[in-house]
Amino acid sequence: MNCNLDNIIKSSNKILLLSHMNPDGDTLGSMCALYGMIYNRFKKKADMSVVSNIPYNYRFIPHIDSAQRYFNKSLVYDLVITLDVAAIDRVMDSKILFDKAKCTVNIDHHKTNPGFGDYQIINPDASSCGEVLFNYFKSNNWKIDKDSAICLYTAIMTDTGNFRFENTSSDALRAAAELVDAGACPNYIYKKCYETKSKNFVMFQNYCVNKAEFLNDNKIVYTTVYKKDLEKFSAGDDYTDGIAETLRAIDTTEVAFVVKEVDVKLTKVSMRSKKNDVAEICSKFGGGGHTFAAGCTIKASVEDAVRKLLKEINL
Repeated sequence: MNCNLDNIIKSSNKILLLSHMNPDGDTLGSMCALYGMIYNRFKKKADMSVVSNIPYNYRFIPHIDSAQRYFNKSLVYDLVITLDVAAIDRVMDSKILFDKAKCTVNIDHHKTNPGFGDYQIINPDASSCGEVLFNYFKSNNWKIDKDSAICLYTAIMTDTGNFRFENTSSDALRAAAELVDAGACPNYIYKKCYETKSKNFVMFQNYCVNKAEFLNDNKIVYTTVYKKDLEKFSAGDDYTDGIAETLRAIDTTEVAFVVKEVDVKLTKVSMRSKKNDVAEICSKFGGGGHTFAAGCTIKASVEDAVRKLLKEINL
């Protein structure tokens, strides 16, 4: 359904914004941007929920300190808005709050998004959820302040891989330019996002890359991450971010993926490619995403998950 956020927010008192599990710069930047804009435009303070730890390099994002990990599941919100959530199960236990809400809005850019919620603002041609929000704000005359500009620039920059990925369109670049005019500083945001890694983070990623497996004349490359690996480096969930991109960058690679052990019969997968539609592959396991960047969770051990994935990759 068409969505008029102005009317919906005006008629709502208790508002909750939801990011997806293992939050990235897009979901966090978009959530914090909307949080700030709701306060500026309507003088209403929303709640923000994150279902996983916030990565250290995103703690600079304006308003991020207002985000909380846990909420009383008995609460009933007038309005719950998801940001960059490709499938509702990506909000984990917070789905209870989404299901009980009087009104729900789904703001996203993933082509695999099924359109859950009462209202949707979804544009699969946009580079990021941040770009979707930027376009909505601009089209509906919401004045973007400096803090919201920083949030939205972070969202667009990180989801385009610092404007390197295939989703870096002229629209995304124009949006970024306008956000710079509104107060976002590219150099500051870049350094915060990409140059604040701990020694452990770098050593852990090197360890994972060094044990990568190459198949099919080096066209397929993957690495496995077990709980014991995470414990060895005191690694957080976000420590695997970017490994699939590093493996994809190898000149012979066509498909790269990382499989991470959640428990003995549950594995998380992050896939990247140069040509193949990995969203289609991940959708077979209940996941999704973009053509060249997608993910899923497979109810199997790491070893079985690898076997299942390799059967689905056609090169």
